[in-house]
Amino acid sequence: MHIRKQRLLTPGPTPLYPGALQAMMASDIHHRTEDFRNVYRAVLAGLKQVLGTSHDVLVFSSSGTGAMEAAVSNLFSKGDKVIVCSAGKFGERWVEIAAAFGLEATLLKAEYGLPVTADRVEAALKAEPAARGVFVQASETSTGVAHDVEAMARAVSRTEAIFVVDAITGIGTQPLDIEGWGLDVLVGGSQKAFMIPPGLAFMALSPKAWKFAETASLPHYYFDLRKEKKNADKGESAWTPSTSLLLALNATLDYIRKVGMDRLVENAQLLARAARAGVTALGLELFAPTSPAASVTAVKAPEGWDSGVIIKELRNRFGCIIANGQGSMKGKIFRIAHLGYFDFADLFAVVAGVEIALAANGFPVTFGQGVAAVEKIYAQAALGQKAGGA
Repeated sequence: MHIRKQRLLTPGPTPLYPGALQAMMASDIHHRTEDFRNVYRAVLAGLKQVLGTSHDVLVFSSSGTGAMEAAVSNLFSKGDKVIVCSAGKFGERWVEIAAAFGLEATLLKAEYGLPVTADRVEAALKAEPAARGVFVQASETSTGVAHDVEAMARAVSRTEAIFVVDAITGIGTQPLDIEGWGLDVLVGGSQKAFMIPPGLAFMALSPKAWKFAETASLPHYYFDLRKEKKNADKGESAWTPSTSLLLALNATLDYIRKVGMDRLVENAQLLARAARAGVTALGLELFAPTSPAASVTAVKAPEGWDSGVIIKELRNRFGCIIANGQGSMKGKIFRIAHLGYFDFADLFAVVAGVEIALAANGFPVTFGQGVAAVEKIYAQAALGQKAGGA
């Protein structure tokens, strides 16, 4: 009761890999030296390996939104027709970026808590054959929804459009076959499944996407894909890079290679399944039950409650930081993350904390009921036991 350790259980930033913290201590290195070029080359090669692609991968010193903007400003021209899928706050960010650069967007909007379906994408492409691009989030963490990226990619691949995927929270939480599915642009960020602080974004680009860059006419300067590729081929970044974060990323890439990307995804999906079981066992409702993401579990606050009550209780009692809803969902949901450096002990703790937070505010709880549901999922996966523990 008197000692409280802070536990970061948000969908970004996420807990840091200890080896990455150690690697950052060597950041007094000049970025135009061969020593750093070796690190930079290793990072680019490592990203290709863990993402499972031979396509070019570029790195930017920015948040993931910087790479989202770069995808628009480098690959499209003013007035280009595009299709934007929006199922939450980050889908709305695609809408805003497209509008900022003068693209003509057909909006496929889903109610918060629901995904945009692949058949809607296919129908929109047929209705607008001049569409140059389709934008989507693999995982919409504002609502806890996952999109069917594979099915959408099949629809886009039959057209001249390119498929641009914000996979910032999708990487490491759901399968993403860049070349097998035809993902032309895939955007990622450092502070999610890559277990390091915010400040790095990266992008994988297909040959089809590079052809778009040849004719695109929108203005850009710092986020210049061709300039970044020219420098990356020499083992350098176009601009002064975040040396400490690149050293950290190099360490986590090594860790992910040892674990295996498939197992990192499996870890997130198991945690998500267990979290859903735990909160529903307590009588709570999922916000996105039909297509839940593995990056985060979004849970409705009990009827008549402000979700901030649960969030404050967890922070004040246990130093446990979980996320509120965003925008119009603030106060209505709370979100528990599963991406990156999370394990089952983290989940046991947060579900037990939710039980106590609920009980402290008068919600009827049988202590241990939610945790038991999480334990059963763990036992099934790790011990081979049946759901009843037999």
